[in-house]
Amino acid sequence: MLTKKQRIVVDSKKRFRVLISGRRFGKTHLAIYEMAKVASQVNKRVWYVCPTYRQAKEIVWRPFVNKLRELRWLVDTNETELRMYLRSGSEIALKGADKQGAFLRGVGLDFLVMDEFADIDPMSWYEVLRPTLADTKGSALFCGTPRGFGNWAYDLFTKYETDTEWESFQFTTLDGGQVEKGEIKQARKDLDDRTFKQEFEATFVTYSGAVFYNFSRRHTVKNFKEKNTSHIHIGMDFNIDPMTACALWTDGKNVHAFDDIVIYGSNTDEMVAEIKKRYANKSITVYPDPASKQRKTSAGGRTDLSILLNAGFNVKVRNKHPEVRDRINSLNAKLKNNRGERSLFVDPVCKNTINSLERLIYKQGTSQIDKEHGYDHMADAISYAVEYMFPIRRQFGKKEYIQRWS
Repeated sequence: MLTKKQRIVVDSKKRFRVLISGRRFGKTHLAIYEMAKVASQVNKRVWYVCPTYRQAKEIVWRPFVNKLRELRWLVDTNETELRMYLRSGSEIALKGADKQGAFLRGVGLDFLVMDEFADIDPMSWYEVLRPTLADTKGSALFCGTPRGFGNWAYDLFTKYETDTEWESFQFTTLDGGQVEKGEIKQARKDLDDRTFKQEFEATFVTYSGAVFYNFSRRHTVKNFKEKNTSHIHIGMDFNIDPMTACALWTDGKNVHAFDDIVIYGSNTDEMVAEIKKRYANKSITVYPDPASKQRKTSAGGRTDLSILLNAGFNVKVRNKHPEVRDRINSLNAKLKNNRGERSLFVDPVCKNTINSLERLIYKQGTSQIDKEHGYDHMADAISYAVEYMFPIRRQFGKKEYIQRWS
């Protein structure tokens, strides 16, 4: 069932609608409802576009298919192409903006959803997707959390001010009714102020300068004193040039980076050998890039994950790739939360980690990370570990993803 706030969006008669909301508001549920409503009409073509093909499949495909089968609207599906064919003669397709070839020029669409549209290249809309709505006089719904001022998402959000075909909506996580007030209160304590305002209050904050804005040499760079620790946690990023790893100690609350490894022109086998050499007779848990399940940086057809497992390491890796912003927010919250508490520290010997946390910046006027100078590699390595151990995304309750439609 739609909430009162969701119903406000649904009841709008505007051709182009922009929904900015906090986490767990239910924007994806709303988007699915809207797509099904259009597709229930005769011979309509509907597209759902999100930043990656993987997101489209993991987040939307299965619950959407199940719901259409429950309603007995579904005739056939093509899971490879993420297409659904309905009794009405309509077709629904899920697309990832990372696969530009999926955007067929010349296709006419009746309805389009762009989910987390701030993370999609604006040219996908202006040059490819917008023209698909011209001949059909189709409509579009844009959904997402805010990504700061001065980008195309903010431009679309404010477009209603000058164009009567557009309407914008802004709701907090609490407005969605799916997250208890107590959980939101706890999130306010755990996160830093900027992250909480963006992720839960749906507030546009300024994206400029340092990615890890809570890093401070004075407060973060501290000598590591637990020299005899028997268990080591290692965040790892796989690149042939370079391979990077960051060694961490934690007591379950505080995290201390005490060593980092950078090997140029290398592979996973060489990184494993270096880790074993440095930390002989230690219990080691590795938190790698989830792409390690398929990626092969060494010879012999072995995946990076299999090499780590065969080396005898305990490996903890997410089933799906965590969003970049989740890893950034997790690190910033450990560097300094809303209560002013710092629980992530870096030993002075970790020059690569310090440079990464201090110098990684956003591209001017965007929410995209500037990777030109290579500071992103060590940031990726440490964030895979920290985000896994201290995730900021919580599973609030166990409500059904898609409930009754009315």
